Amino acid sequence: METIVVDGLALAQEIRKELSEAVGRHVAAGRRAPHLAVVRVGDDPASASYIKGKRRACESIGIESTETHLPEATTPAELDAMLAELNGTRHVDGILVQLPLPRQLDAKRIALAIDPAKDVDGLHPINAGRLLQGTAALVACTPLGIMEILRRYDVPLEGADAVVIGRSDIVGKPVAVLLQQANATVTQCHSRTRDLREHCRRADVIVAAVGVPKLVQRDWVKPGAAVIDVGVSVVDGVLTGDVDTDGVSGIARLVTPHRRGVGPMTITMLLRNTLLAYEQRTRA
Repeated sequence: METIVVDGLALAQEIRKELSEAVGRHVAAGRRAPHLAVVRVGDDPASASYIKGKRRACESIGIESTETHLPEATTPAELDAMLAELNGTRHVDGILVQLPLPRQLDAKRIALAIDPAKDVDGLHPINAGRLLQGTAALVACTPLGIMEILRRYDVPLEGADAVVIGRSDIVGKPVAVLLQQANATVTQCHSRTRDLREHCRRADVIVAAVGVPKLVQRDWVKPGAAVIDVGVSVVDGVLTGDVDTDGVSGIARLVTPHRRGVGPMTITMLLRNTLLAYEQRTRA
């Protein structure tokens, strides 16, 4: 079997073109452009690089963005005050606090401090609850990107057996819910799961999101399965995914590489969420 290696970057560029056209229509109608506010706390160089990439992506499709950089010693109260200010700023449609954060700041508390209507990361408990009800508009970006890959590559989900390895609030839990809502039968696995290999061998779709290098091997994959690799680890200075991509080649129907796979789609779904938040807030 010839395995399709997903080109997440090409797919992301295709979707960004669609988003750019949508933003252009709003601006041509005399409306302001959507606006994403990004908050960075501390001086982590990786965070600075990620934000630079996100702002560049915003600019490429006509979304305005601003960055607020707070010092490493920022207190929870100070960050709450900054977020309250952004919540109340009418022309700000989306708010993103870049992770990781200094140890004195709690990510769950920060999620609560962001207006759910501006929560473009989809992490506020209200948005998480709406996801469970099937009424969410703003959903976590990586799960959205995974679902878009499966949709655009015509992977059938109705009645499919899907295995999600991982149960994080950011990826594992929401993607399991989205797969269920697409009428797949979902098994959510984790570090305590017994006989993980056998669960995977029955799956039509595998989503690996645990950060264990090359966890999913060739003999874990059912012929014709779709394998989505979300995990990222560093092994001997080299970024490595959760899937042995070369090993599953020739067995899987498709696989996402750990580079140019899900990553570009995550940023693209952030742009989509920002546009959606803007449209809902302005009733555009």
